[in-house]
Amino acid sequence: MKNFLVLIISLLLTSCVSQIQKKEIADIQKFQQELNTEYKSPKKTPLRGDHFTNFKEHPFFPTNLKYRVSAKLIKTENAEPFELPTSSGKTKTYQEYGKASFVLDGKELTLTLYQSLALSKQDGYEDYLFLPFRDATNEIETYGGGKYMDLKIPTGNIIILDFNKSYHPLCAYNAFDYSCPIVPRENFLPVRIEAGVMYEDVYHQ
Repeated sequence: MKNFLVLIISLLLTSCVSQIQKKEIADIQKFQQELNTEYKSPKKTPLRGDHFTNFKEHPFFPTNLKYRVSAKLIKTENAEPFELPTSSGKTKTYQEYGKASFVLDGKELTLTLYQSLALSKQDGYEDYLFLPFRDATNEIETYGGGKYMDLKIPTGNIIILDFNKSYHPLCAYNAFDYSCPIVPRENFLPVRIEAGVMYEDVYHQ
């Protein structure tokens, strides 16, 4: 009887984990579909000319839940606004929100999260966080300038970083019309993040 109960509990736990993973994968697929839809929209796409006409969909790394990590978030106290350089040589005003620490492939890593002061004043973006980062895939499978991730302020001290939902700056596809924040050196990761959008020069202008 005891072994039977253990088996039932094990099956139930496996089923619950499977359902959670299916939901997480569906969420990633939704992100991919929405990004492709945005780039196909004449009003939203950064692509121009033949790059827009020929665009079908973004290349993505295979979805891998290993890159969906739970990070401990320590909020930065008394953070001062600062000017973050952009690809055009101008600056944008941000404020450090906190540090997110996590373990990936046995390595302890930390990334700094930021808040755009201008964006935080807009309705619906009060809890928006900005995560720019670089990793060892840049200039190989991904854009040399790094990638971005959009997040929301969590209710507790744990924040989910899903690198499967990381994307390239708009200036990766159109450097003439867009000015993108440059990834701060403190957010350079010494590992490969094989997740999210990949890069193809055919989209670059």
